[in-house]
Amino acid sequence: MRAFPAPRRPTVNRQPDQLFAQPLDQVPDFVFNEDVARVFPDMIKRSVPGYPTIVENIGMLAGQFAQPHSVLYDLGSSLGAVTQALRRHVQLEDCRVVAVDNSSAMVERCREYLHAQNSMFQELLPVEVIEADILAMQFQPTSLVALNFTLQFIEPAQRQPLLARIRQALLPGGALILSEKLRFEDDGQHALLTNLHVAFKRANGYSELEIAQKRSAIENVMLPDSLEQHRERLHAAGFSKVVPWFQCLNFASLVALP
Repeated sequence: MRAFPAPRRPTVNRQPDQLFAQPLDQVPDFVFNEDVARVFPDMIKRSVPGYPTIVENIGMLAGQFAQPHSVLYDLGSSLGAVTQALRRHVQLEDCRVVAVDNSSAMVERCREYLHAQNSMFQELLPVEVIEADILAMQFQPTSLVALNFTLQFIEPAQRQPLLARIRQALLPGGALILSEKLRFEDDGQHALLTNLHVAFKRANGYSELEIAQKRSAIENVMLPDSLEQHRERLHAAGFSKVVPWFQCLNFASLVALP
């Protein structure tokens, strides 16, 4: 197996997230536009507990499930962090990564980041970056699908049909890795973890104004499910086993097996 140096982050126009630092007369719904793409690495690191650990370990997990002569999908790829992890950890014959996002701003910058990765490592898996709606895609036979904080932005009624199509495309022995923000059925548990998540953002330098305005922007766009809902939906889509492998505060990642 190849020995890689510790992963470095491509230095492609990295800027601090100050999108909600000034008072807004009306807070618009959150959109993955050029402004968000420009600050996304800083935003996601300061907003999602455990994000770097999740991303790097998706690459490690992929190494256990990826198969030769198959496609690996990064659906909702944003700037391609998961795609980069897949390419660091998987080296198989006739295997490639397809990264898909419906934001043109994200797709453009993702290609820049992957170009930077190509200059840092050799013998990486080939990758294709596509601007598309994953709800309209026809999936090729695949051994690994990553939905990393993507499903929560899809209309709830569309979630199970998408998962069912992924399951149909998944090869025996493959896996779906699903990372999501969670809500909790127990009101006390939900309040506790929500407050701890706010404390996490404060500790990462976000002001009360930024936290409040970001919450207003995203509350009608991102609709989290409970762990129980994820289990039920995945089983209904045809997955035989659903195993949580990571949780930090109200963010979790699951492995679903065919």
